[in-house]
Amino acid sequence: MNAVDVQGVTFCYRTGRGVEDVSFQAAPGELLGIVGPNSAGKSTLLRLLSKVVLPERGRILVEGQEITTLPRRSLARRVAVVPQEFQVAFPFRVAEVVLMGRYPHNTGGSWEGSRDHAAAAAALEATGILHLAGRRMDELSGGERQLVSIARALAQEAPILLLDEPTAHLDLRHQGIILQILVRRHREGRGTTILVSHDLNLAAEHCDRLLLLAGGRVRALGRPKEVMTPEHLEPAYGCPVVVERHPVSGRPRVQGSLNYRSVQKGAFSSFPEAREAGRS
Repeated sequence: MNAVDVQGVTFCYRTGRGVEDVSFQAAPGELLGIVGPNSAGKSTLLRLLSKVVLPERGRILVEGQEITTLPRRSLARRVAVVPQEFQVAFPFRVAEVVLMGRYPHNTGGSWEGSRDHAAAAAALEATGILHLAGRRMDELSGGERQLVSIARALAQEAPILLLDEPTAHLDLRHQGIILQILVRRHREGRGTTILVSHDLNLAAEHCDRLLLLAGGRVRALGRPKEVMTPEHLEPAYGCPVVVERHPVSGRPRVQGSLNYRSVQKGAFSSFPEAREAGRS
């Protein structure tokens, strides 16, 4: 049984953007990367997988159960989300925010039993922020807040973890910490991870498979070496790309997609998006 099974899903916002006829599966324990240009439908897909919005057509199965039939608390025991922007309205302490991840497991009037505190402490330890437990959220840096968001999701103990650009706007150190957390979770077989990322090289280096979206549709799905090719990337992104192999891992990486020579020679003018921009 797949952890996630998306079958011909279509959803549109009032603006007309969204996803159309998207199908894919994520296996138990898989690290799946969702990549694509701006407005490709990546974040929309995560919103669908977390039941923030519902499909207009098609079906989404989570651990074999249709998502529309799952109560939200039941879904939250299966799916945890790390949003792109993590804001806390009140000056809660870090430990309190992480403990909030235990809410889906609440069967009585409180989610602060010994099991909940143990799960929260383990999540703080796993993300390396146990020393911040007593700090207020409004005292933290952006990178520290993102680690709190991940710790809260880990405390939820859901088998499926959805992350929307978890390393965006972070420095190299905090990017590395977050990647170590995700890779360790993956290697230890602690669940399925679906990662949305604008960073093609990051996704190709760490993910088992990549799902390439453009214009709300699936343009390619497969192992990084199958998806990270000029034939797939250039039509999706509307620009020329050069794909090389990482000298250590051998994984594909985009190199030199934007360089002075290609711009000077008008290489982008061969793409519809560039031609249209030139007329405006």
